[in-house]
Amino acid sequence: MVMPISLLEKSIDKRVSLLLKDGRILEGKLAGFDEYMNMVLEETVETPASGDDGRRLGSVVLRGNNVVSISIL
Repeated sequence: MVMPISLLEKSIDKRVSLLLKDGRILEGKLAGFDEYMNMVLEETVETPASGDDGRRLGSVVLRGNNVVSISIL
């Protein structure tokens, strides 16, 4: 099993996809994180749970407890 912090360390400056608790998906370049898995994403695009067209968010600070899963793109 891969530990989340280990995955985040390997993912700095790479594109990641995050599934959030509310069903939205955020895709962006991981710029940083902390021990609570709070993350900073750059060039972020949000895809809503309804599957509608996504929207560009730019830089985002995301609280770690909202994240269900992390994937490297």
